[in-house]
Amino acid sequence: MLHPKYRPDIDGLRAIAVASVVIYHAFPGVLPGGFIGVDIFFVISGFLISTILLQSQVAGDFSYRDFYARRIRRIFPALILVLLATLCFGWYMLLSDEFAQLGKQVTGGAAFFANFVFWADAGYFDTAAETKPLLHLWSLGIEEQFYIFWPVLLGVA
Repeated sequence: MLHPKYRPDIDGLRAIAVASVVIYHAFPGVLPGGFIGVDIFFVISGFLISTILLQSQVAGDFSYRDFYARRIRRIFPALILVLLATLCFGWYMLLSDEFAQLGKQVTGGAAFFANFVFWADAGYFDTAAETKPLLHLWSLGIEEQFYIFWPVLLGVA
């Protein structure tokens, strides 16, 4: 698969995106709109993946198998480590009903639909975000859903 040439401007935008989200979570009053970093990251990701896909299709060497295998090699090692460590930590730190909820969150995180799991849990009687150690996986779910469907849509187009 062809890769776009290194772009330091994109790395700079990534740094701004990550920093804004970290600042927003650490000090919400300092940067109340810091969550926009997630949107910036989504746009960067969409741009890079679209560039790679379009270049590969033009070159005639695009393979769905290779594309998805690359995504798995890139995402799964860290994801599995996070899920296992969170389960181990949750076993000792969470109450039984919270640990049961964690099981749903782990399943959603592993299958890339955590965004739907958390969306379904939202409500007046929902547990606090502090008892959802995998809440951040909602954005990974959205990104991976994009990776699942975007190559197919580009192929059809």
